[in-house]
Amino acid sequence: MSHTHGHGSLDVGPPRPQLARTLGGIVAAIAVATGIAMAMLWPSAEDVPRNTDPFGGEGVTTVEATVTGLEPFDCGSTGEVDIDSMPTVAGECANVTATVEQGEAEGDTAEFQLNSTNYVAGTVAEGDHVRLVQYEIEGGAFGYEFRDFVRGFPLAALAIAFAVLVALIGRWRGLFALVGIGVTLLALMTFVLPGILSGQAPLLIAVVGSTGIMIAVLYLAHGISIRTTSALFGTLFGIAFTAAAGLIGTDWSHLTGLTSEDDALLLATVPQLQMQGIVAASMVIAGLGVLNDVTVTQASAVWELRALQPFASAWELFRSAMRIGRDHIASSVYTLVFAYAGSAMTVMLLITAYQRGLVDVLTSGEIAQEVVRTLVGAIGLVLAVPVTTAFAVWLAPQARQHEEPEPRVAGRRVRRPDEA
Repeated sequence: MSHTHGHGSLDVGPPRPQLARTLGGIVAAIAVATGIAMAMLWPSAEDVPRNTDPFGGEGVTTVEATVTGLEPFDCGSTGEVDIDSMPTVAGECANVTATVEQGEAEGDTAEFQLNSTNYVAGTVAEGDHVRLVQYEIEGGAFGYEFRDFVRGFPLAALAIAFAVLVALIGRWRGLFALVGIGVTLLALMTFVLPGILSGQAPLLIAVVGSTGIMIAVLYLAHGISIRTTSALFGTLFGIAFTAAAGLIGTDWSHLTGLTSEDDALLLATVPQLQMQGIVAASMVIAGLGVLNDVTVTQASAVWELRALQPFASAWELFRSAMRIGRDHIASSVYTLVFAYAGSAMTVMLLITAYQRGLVDVLTSGEIAQEVVRTLVGAIGLVLAVPVTTAFAVWLAPQARQHEEPEPRVAGRRVRRPDEA
């Protein structure tokens, strides 16, 4: 009889066409279902509110200008809040002159004033490009008000530098990742945001949009493979769990979605919006990046460990991968906390300046919304690690040990000494 030796050649990751076809069918079914859901939920142009730009009314337009002169003065602000207007910051204001660079008044000198909220010494200087609101006054002349800075060039320069570095270092994977960013922005701008504005359920829109985005982004950035599919399954679990937990957490914590002036302005502009649902939807969207990172890393870890430990059992492989996953969980949770703390920094500073207690701060509407968003995202992230690892262990290639060829002399089999 033949004998199999323990040092035979290893074949880790052999072609598995049947499994690939089965998984391809499952992913295709998910993609088709997502496409059908998007088609059914796709907002019509008539359903998306199109409010008039307050800076684009009759006789009012926006022009660009270059600052040519500044005259700071003490505007005497007390820093007290006026109920009928925005609070101002105590300090200096400034009279500003600028040269208009477009429109009917191109080349003319515009004069306007920066209040203490818009002007902080050193932030506005001669040569700065600004955007002004231009409105007609008596006699055919124009009046001007400051609107914002022109930031097109620095933003474009940073975006180009980012894209070049990603392409140089990431090569093809980096280029496909950039395409994935384009797909994400396209989905958000054409489906998710218009869908929510049209009055449909924000959480449903977020889940469907996120599923479509992740299917496209994962395969674009990481290639079509069984490993990527295992990461996709873990990611879809994370999306589903975060959506369910977000819905429960938002309702349980009585988060209304109305914690800032922007929230109130948005609801006044689009009264049919479901603000509480938007809070839950934001939890799904906000966690996609970190969730994607964790699931892809776990799937890759399992594949690498399988190559290093080709004869390890499924349980041993799972335990090894989870040791990596625990470190990733810790760093990713910190990432979520820092990201949300950074986004709410202004609110946190303001509340701290009011010298409120820690419990009072954490349970306030502004901070509680970020706390719940962080906790829900973190729970979904933590649970996605073992789920993704389990999928990856199940789908990872099994090592096969080939039998050594039996020795033959002149076409006749030679009996081995160790054979009975």
